[in-house]
Amino acid sequence: MAAPLTETARQAPGDLIRHWRRQRHLTQQELALQCRISSRHLSFIETGRSRPTAAMVVKVCEELDVPLRHRNDILMAAGHAPAYSETALDQPSMSSISKALIQILDGHMPYPAIVVDRQWTMVDANPAVDRLIDGCAPELLEPPVNVLRLSLHPKGVAPRIRNLPQWRGHLLSRLDHQIRATGDPELDRLREELRKYPGGIDTAPPHSLVVPLRIDTGGGVLSFFSTTTVFGTPMDVTLAELAIESFFPADPETAAALGGRSGQSPAVSPPATA
Repeated sequence: MAAPLTETARQAPGDLIRHWRRQRHLTQQELALQCRISSRHLSFIETGRSRPTAAMVVKVCEELDVPLRHRNDILMAAGHAPAYSETALDQPSMSSISKALIQILDGHMPYPAIVVDRQWTMVDANPAVDRLIDGCAPELLEPPVNVLRLSLHPKGVAPRIRNLPQWRGHLLSRLDHQIRATGDPELDRLREELRKYPGGIDTAPPHSLVVPLRIDTGGGVLSFFSTTTVFGTPMDVTLAELAIESFFPADPETAAALGGRSGQSPAVSPPATA
């Protein structure tokens, strides 16, 4: 696996493009073919003999599926203005998005759901999440709350997870995939921290259809499976990096304990599902 990006703003655009090409395991010829340019042209861009236009940067980044944040880095390194905005959720222009997120969280009740950013920081959550995080150390609940740290920390949810090695393996596998896709050095550091926590790792395929989260609560053992929801075709960095983690009952007992029905769907349809 290629190393995560570091100090991207100080690198030449060709170096950044080469990094992402290698991250995606493509040769110059393969990428040039996808972009409908010559291998010679792409070689000149990567070696700095030719400065790419803004349109060329966007085209190459689209073919490489470069995250919007890093597309802006490459554009600026090439001397161009960023193409993608990064708007805080509390800005007036994002009011419709914020309302949609609240509707999705509320519509998923009585089951837990959270909104996280690219580094698994909790942005929002519905009240049903309180049952999952009950008893966690206060310092882990101080904003900004990292959901993966809260889940796997020995003072967090981990001691109450019945299938901790399996759940740890599932979360760390997802994090590995995200690091390969984004090249985020902060996530790389988070992974190293999480791997040091106790609990073991079980990557064997589960007997059920999905990897469940089986957790002890005051009302007995609850069992969930989760889905991840993202916004379709985002053109803003903030939106591109948001995800909604929704938990559904994995058995009738959990559904009954939470006052819902097994297989019940949220009242509001999400923007898009990954």
